[in-house]
Amino acid sequence: MIQRPSERRAENRTDSRVRAVLGPTNTGKTHLAIERMCGHSSGAIGFPLRLLAREVYDKVRAIKGDAACALITGEERIEPPDARYFLCTAEAMPRDGGNRAFVALDEAQLAADRERGHIFTDRLLNARGREETMLLGSATLEPMVRALVPEASVEDRPRFSTLSHAGACKLSRLPPRSAVVAFSVEQVYQVAELLRRFRGGAAVVMGALSPQTRNAQVALFQSGEVDYIVATDAIGMGLNLDVHHVAFASLSKYDGVRQRRLHPAEMAQIAGRAGRHQTDGTFGTLSGAGDGRGRGGGGTLEFTDEEVYAIEQHRFAPLTKLYWREPNPRFDTLATLIGDLEAKPYEEQLAPAPEAIDLAVLRRLAEQPDLAASVRGPGLVRRFWEACQLPDFRQLGADAHSRFVSRLWADLREGHIGADYVAARIDELGRTAGDIDTLQGRLAAIRSWAYICQRPDWVLARDEMAARARAAEATLSDALHQRLTERFVNRRTAVLMRGMGKDRGLLRVKLEDDGRVTVEGQPIGHLDGFRFVVDADASVEDRKLMLAAAERHMPELLAAKAQKLVADELGDLEIRDGALVRGAQKVADLERGKSVLRPRVVVARELGQLDPAHKARLGEALELWLADKLVPLAPLAALEIAATDPEAGTEVRALLLTLADRAGMVRREEAGLAHVPKEKRPLLRNLGVAIGSLDVFVPALLKPGPRRLLLALGLDRRPVREGMEAVIEGGRHLPAGYRHAGKQAIRVDMAEKLFRAAHEGRARGSRNGFIVDSALATSMGLLPESFRALMRDAGFRQGQQAPLAEGMFGPPRPAVWTWRAPRKDSMQAPDRDRSQRKATSAQGPRTPRRNESGAKSEGKPGGDRSKNHGNPPQRDDRREGRRDDRRDDRRDRPTPAGPATGKALAGLAELFGKKS
Repeated sequence: MIQRPSERRAENRTDSRVRAVLGPTNTGKTHLAIERMCGHSSGAIGFPLRLLAREVYDKVRAIKGDAACALITGEERIEPPDARYFLCTAEAMPRDGGNRAFVALDEAQLAADRERGHIFTDRLLNARGREETMLLGSATLEPMVRALVPEASVEDRPRFSTLSHAGACKLSRLPPRSAVVAFSVEQVYQVAELLRRFRGGAAVVMGALSPQTRNAQVALFQSGEVDYIVATDAIGMGLNLDVHHVAFASLSKYDGVRQRRLHPAEMAQIAGRAGRHQTDGTFGTLSGAGDGRGRGGGGTLEFTDEEVYAIEQHRFAPLTKLYWREPNPRFDTLATLIGDLEAKPYEEQLAPAPEAIDLAVLRRLAEQPDLAASVRGPGLVRRFWEACQLPDFRQLGADAHSRFVSRLWADLREGHIGADYVAARIDELGRTAGDIDTLQGRLAAIRSWAYICQRPDWVLARDEMAARARAAEATLSDALHQRLTERFVNRRTAVLMRGMGKDRGLLRVKLEDDGRVTVEGQPIGHLDGFRFVVDADASVEDRKLMLAAAERHMPELLAAKAQKLVADELGDLEIRDGALVRGAQKVADLERGKSVLRPRVVVARELGQLDPAHKARLGEALELWLADKLVPLAPLAALEIAATDPEAGTEVRALLLTLADRAGMVRREEAGLAHVPKEKRPLLRNLGVAIGSLDVFVPALLKPGPRRLLLALGLDRRPVREGMEAVIEGGRHLPAGYRHAGKQAIRVDMAEKLFRAAHEGRARGSRNGFIVDSALATSMGLLPESFRALMRDAGFRQGQQAPLAEGMFGPPRPAVWTWRAPRKDSMQAPDRDRSQRKATSAQGPRTPRRNESGAKSEGKPGGDRSKNHGNPPQRDDRREGRRDDRRDDRRDRPTPAGPATGKALAGLAELFGKKS
């Protein structure tokens, strides 16, 4: 007699705590179940997919070890003798829990599924752990749990991340790390083909794929080799992907009965793949993919406002019925078996399950008189029902699947299926030739034989045949993955598309010995001489990407080829005295070009006997070789380029031309800063120009490399200090980049560092003076008298040290410093000096003073001098310091190398004329 479900639950009731953990996707429900199971002495979890069972099996095995974990599905069985933790598909898990301490059922809301719902309903009602039971699923299941499992405590879990609607999007504008969901194989292939052409390809995931092929395709996406994945609704369950956006190519599907629009809960299950853990996700549709009602047709495909609200807020209509079928039918006769399977449930929350494929096969075969007559007795009826439950992996429908089961029953009725027959079928299906559809068909068929070989009493030499079936499935899966990748992934386009993003500078571009140019190992073209030629078999779209990649990386590749060519034909070259030389032999002269980095290469007369083609090729190679060597002078070239920009203004352009002409350094009094508007000075800083107290210079050009190049090119004739030390001994002719500091010389940027520290001390001081710490100067190697002379040039004056009072001991009190601006920004024009002298002579007699040549000259009245500047010796020191500066400047000024100085001075003269 058939028992009511409630009576059967009462008999199986234990003291187990039942928890229903419900919530949307990305709430950590499965992770919680794994943690709880590992905390018990034994356990079992039922999953909706073999793929998900395998994924969790690998996680638990890493925690508990291989010997303690078992994987049981319809097609695969790994069961060590001492296994305590079982990861199963829902169909393969024990109906009552198997007397284990912990039992969980994942995705329990599938109890409302037309095809498999009755399996999940039975496990929800009957599978219990000794100590703890967990039911995991959507919040829509809550009313059913409260009605059918009243002892369960219901827990809601919020989603870790936010899911928001992004609207419709064209396929060409689909953001990276997106999943496109379609509901037919044809549409999956169509979208994947378009993504291959325009985005480098996509991974493909469909329910018809084997778990191994599915895993391989997912790995293709997860590794970043492709940025897109195209899938059926199989993606909505059991696949944890790094997806940021889910785009629906359709909003309707065929559910086995009719074509219908997806329910909001089904949409949310799929859209929830976007944004895993703490990463927010978005969902939307592909524009131009449907007619607005969820069917294809090229119109607008959109979610309704109600659907968007439901998905974003995770609010869906609760389930009102679960499908149920008698789990313990009687096997007296075929008629009794069919009658029990078609029986109606007693609870109002349960509905009769629609006719599934196994019941449809049973009914069709029972209608065949000869076959039905051979099934007599409970044993054969049970065995016949087990044969009818063989899954229809090939998706051929009830009629075709019935014929396959009928053929199997002809052997099973007599006992077992012969090993030779099974081996022949497996070998026949294991061939890897054919296209994607052919391999998918073979793979589905081999999965059927893998299921058959897992049955305990169906096949002779069961273990051997099961191993053969698994090996054939693995071989076919690899072949199918390869075909899918070949068809839907253009690795070259994918690499180039990644290169168009933020990390394009990190791409590995290589010039092979045979002249081929590869990006991340993918060929994009070759060099014909020094000209890049795109790969001949590239499509129009790929050709644009290749040219873009080549444009970014060609300079370094051409330089490498030029260096190789020059080394092969001319040996080691160097730049010396404005020419390219090899040892003592001149190869080419360098003449002034439009830019410092682009001097004109004139091949030496000795090489003029080369044939014109070879001479031109050599000249091109020398220019590329030289361009690579002159990279350290890029800051100087940037000044020249900025000086041609009309928006910079005449004053700034004149200063930039002067800096470029004087090799990146000019005395402040000669820079004309007084005429440069303050709002223009940030432009100078952006170009790497430092405005110091005494000098305007480019710090990047004070390194040994740029200075040596400037000397070798003949742009700066001053000697170069090899180490460019901070402080050196002074002399009549200072090396480039230095200025006098008493009897020593200091690099201009180090001098500016000392001035900046002194000004910081001045800001902390008072009107009566401030303290200047000489420790920094001492650490540089600057002598005290040299330090005072340098600081005096910048307007700093050291006062007298106050002696210690009588009877006091210790170090003397630090001297107090004062500062007066040295007025380095002004350059008096001659006519202005004359007018000023006339105005001064009208006021009264002046005190005579001596000029630089020793002759008497006019000066300011002595009373004014003593009033404004202190004692006369300080005035004399400053005058002498300026006199020395002018002499040093004439000595240190580089030899003019072209028209830049004339242009700069002409511009400055014009400005001074306007000012006056």
